[in-house]
Amino acid sequence: MPGAFDTSRAGRIYPPSEPYEVGREKIREFSAAVGGVPGDGLVAPPTFPIVLAMRAERQVADDPDLGFDFSRVLHRDQRFEAVRALRAGDRLSVSVEVLSAETIDGNDVLTLRGQVCEADTGALVCTTTSTLVSRATTPEENR
Repeated sequence: MPGAFDTSRAGRIYPPSEPYEVGREKIREFSAAVGGVPGDGLVAPPTFPIVLAMRAERQVADDPDLGFDFSRVLHRDQRFEAVRALRAGDRLSVSVEVLSAETIDGNDVLTLRGQVCEADTGALVCTTTSTLVSRATTPEENR
């Protein structure tokens, strides 16, 4: 069970993730999973960066000092700002920053920004923004 949610962690930037190579088959699988047309697997759908962002956000989820209870999470919002399309063969890494960490009406709210960059050059490819809510426990759950 996580400790108290540390709202002072806003602004913390986690180290870049290990490089992820975007593969044709992964693009096809993702397209099929979200109901898109698989195509030739060369260009990823605009929401494909969620695959990389969620992997990188594991660092945040595993940070015991943050105290955010991921077992009670609702995904409130997800945004993508593409600089260019992701393509098969791209090698990308993601740095995650805690944009905000606050408690609202007993619910812990965490907003994360992922900078998806080319692993070799550091060139920005996409920015992802996720807002997660860890629901407050109810009196019945606290018994």
